[in-house]
This record gives sequence, structure tokens and C-alpha cells, in this order.
Amino acid sequence: MTQFRPCIDLHRGRVKQIVGATLRDDGTEPATNFVSDRDATWFAQLYRKDRLVGGHIIMLGPGNERAARAALAVWPQGFHIGGGLNAENARFWIDSGAGKVIVTSWLFTDDKLDIGRAAEISAEVGRERLVFDLSCRKAENGWRVVTKRWQTITQTQLDRKTLDLLAKYCGEFLVHATEREGTCRGIEHELVALLGSCSPIPCTYAGGARTISDLEHVEKLSKGKVDLTYGSALDIFGGNLVRYSDCVAWNRGRERESVGSP
Repeated sequence: MTQFRPCIDLHRGRVKQIVGATLRDDGTEPATNFVSDRDATWFAQLYRKDRLVGGHIIMLGPGNERAARAALAVWPQGFHIGGGLNAENARFWIDSGAGKVIVTSWLFTDDKLDIGRAAEISAEVGRERLVFDLSCRKAENGWRVVTKRWQTITQTQLDRKTLDLLAKYCGEFLVHATEREGTCRGIEHELVALLGSCSPIPCTYAGGARTISDLEHVEKLSKGKVDLTYGSALDIFGGNLVRYSDCVAWNRGRERESVGSP
């Protein structure tokens, strides 16, 4: 059954919601939808209270390590963490309290998928503690994985073959529809359906979600195999389109259904 997955996006130590495709390495300020006056631990405490396991903490560039570690300390094993992770530092974040680590651009060498690296980090932390981020954008012949702050379109097609191959080394996928991220323009239905039909392991989709009914849409499109993350639309991130309490209620309802409770 489709679940709501929460997030904590960190930029320069602050909890923010940015338009993902505007993030650069040259110091240019990204387009920002929201900057919280609450720190990462407040959100971590909220998610822990509501038992939202498996949310992701994403470090968008440098200067976020202290905030990330503080959030992990609030709820050890409750979060997945990503942003600049590789085989050298992944174990550090597991030891710091991450339930799983998320790996993105490091999986690619010269913009080509490096299966040797996938095997290396899988051996380092264990397949079930590893999430591969295969964020992508639409291309002429399907979907292509993007890296390096989502600025580089790789040669890797996001399809059944790629998902089957990488599922040998990780326990979960995270996929952002990069052109929708931070826009509240609606989910990419085609991509959600693809993930539901092709991913052999759990998968979370992010990008463009704007109404509470998007949870139902994702559940139908993916046959309940894909989870959903909200960002800028959510009231706790300054939005006025989706209430966090409704997302929690959705998860509780799905939990009751799974155990057959009235």
C-alpha cells in the first residue's frame, strides 16, 4: 500500500524547500519556496511522534552535517540520509543513526553508471541499508537519470533493465521527477506507473505532488508499490495545498487496512 514519506531538506544548515533544478555548485542562490524558522530536530521530533518511518534527510550541498546529525540523534534508525554520500563516508552516517543511506551521483563515473561502485558500497553497508537515488527527467525515448545537482543527463535509461540490475545491490529506490520538484505542478503519472510496474523493490517518488488525492493517484498508478513525498505543497513547509495531518491520517488508515482492523 502506498504510504506518505516525510522529508527534511537541508541547505546551508536550514530546513528549506527549493526548486531542485536551480541548485548549483557555483554559490548561486537557488530558487527557494520556503525557509523554516524551526530547525531539523523539530521536524525529526514531529515525524517520530507520528511514527513516519523511512523519511529522507537530504543534505543539499555543504554545511548541513551538524543539522543532519542532530536530526538523526532525535530518531535513530528513523531516517534515510543522502547528499554527497559514497563508499568512504556511508558507514559514518550509518553509525550516526541513519536507518539507510541514499547514494546518487557517486554511482556514476564520467556520466556512466558504474556497477563496480554499486557493488562496493553495497558490500560496505549491506544491501538492505542502501537506497539508490535515480532521479530523472524526460528524454525523447523515455526517462534518463540525472546527476550533479540534477544538471547532468546521464546515458542511463530509467527502465526495467536498469532497475533490475541495481536492485541486486540496494534495498530501495528514491526517484525525483526533477522538472517537477518544488513546482507543485502535479505528479508525473507516466513515471509513477513505470516505477510501479518495473521496480522489483520498494520505491519512493517525489516531485510535483500538490493535493492529498495524489496519494490515491500514486496508489492506483503503481498498484500500491510506490510511496509518495510532499514538499512545497505541505503546510509544515509553508504551503497551503496539503495538510500534514491529512498525510498522517492516510498512513494510519493504510495501517489499519493492512491488519484488517475496523
